[in-house]
Amino acid sequence: MIYPIYMYGNTILKKKASKVKKGDINIKKLSEDMFETMEFADGIGLAAPQIGKSIRVFVVDGTGLKDPKMSDFKKVFVNPKLLNEDGDLWEFEEGCLSIPLIKDRINRKSELEIEYFDENWNYHKEVFDGMKARIIQHEYDHIEGVLFTDYLTSFKKKLIKNKLLRISKGQVDVDYKIFPSKK
Repeated sequence: MIYPIYMYGNTILKKKASKVKKGDINIKKLSEDMFETMEFADGIGLAAPQIGKSIRVFVVDGTGLKDPKMSDFKKVFVNPKLLNEDGDLWEFEEGCLSIPLIKDRINRKSELEIEYFDENWNYHKEVFDGMKARIIQHEYDHIEGVLFTDYLTSFKKKLIKNKLLRISKGQVDVDYKIFPSKK
């Protein structure tokens, strides 16, 4: 099932998501739907709040990137906990399915350690670096109620203020379902 993606301005995107209790929801089905939604929107990561569910779940899929290091990077993160961020700050242009057509350079640490459960409720504790770490950090921010635009300077926020207002009203031309609906 393809869900509409919630747009900038929706309060669910700024709320810290709740932990999932085993058995409360069908994580396998939800993650399949999230992958389908993300792929339809041509994304590489999607967090549950972006489809209107304030729970600590996100999916990532970097297998379509032209980077051999990403060829096996398709994962489901349930109740993740970021344990450590390390390494040098690395500036890279980021975008977001909930904030379409806006991108900016964001600094993030180059390495992280995270613990999480997968869609089968198997526990993992792993270290990721480079692009894998960046994608995870971006999606982890979503379940913490943080958007990449929160890292922008006040000057840059003023420059995109009108674009963000149009996005919040659904006045954006994208090829995927959004909430609120396109006006």
